[in-house]
Amino acid sequence: MSPAQHPRRPTFLGPRAMDSLESPGDPTSRDAAAHATARLLVEGAQSSGDAEVAARLVRLADEQGLELLAELWADAPPESLPGALWRLYVLRQWVHAAPSEASRQFDEGRRRAPVLEAVAGVADPPGPDEVRQQVDAVLAGVATGDFAGTLERAAAFARVVAVGRADLADDEVWPATDADDAGLTTSAGRLVRTAEHLESCAGRWRSGSLL
Repeated sequence: MSPAQHPRRPTFLGPRAMDSLESPGDPTSRDAAAHATARLLVEGAQSSGDAEVAARLVRLADEQGLELLAELWADAPPESLPGALWRLYVLRQWVHAAPSEASRQFDEGRRRAPVLEAVAGVADPPGPDEVRQQVDAVLAGVATGDFAGTLERAAAFARVVAVGRADLADDEVWPATDADDAGLTTSAGRLVRTAEHLESCAGRWRSGSLL
């Protein structure tokens, strides 16, 4: 690509991203917009070498709104670049919205998945502040680290939380109804699928086939 196609600072879903949504009813246009904005974001962030760019990338959903990211990326195939970014931001938003819940589930899950705990890299003990800091550090890795490794760390975190969530569904101490327990078990399964998609995206990124 030419230098003009590699902006030093990413658009962060500004006017160029919004312009790409002019035909929301056209599936082809929406798919093209999803992939274009995802590629702009990752390539722009990685080429910048700027810590503030990485920080802005982490805060993207806070500043732009998760609804906008959903409009751009939620319908993208799960094993695609926009699909991977969507899952990273949804995971971060959940942790920031429910840090105590996230830390409890991670703490429960790490007892049965010590290898995955090490990959996820959450500080010990994994309290609310630690899990918030870790998901932010993982997302910052989109700009500052190996993108495939970033996806794998997020997948490991999701798997550990899923294990803990499933265990807590059977825990008599967990203050939930039978319906809530079933919901925890179901959501744990969905989180495992999220981890699987992120792991597949990591492999595709390394092979150059993640589009």
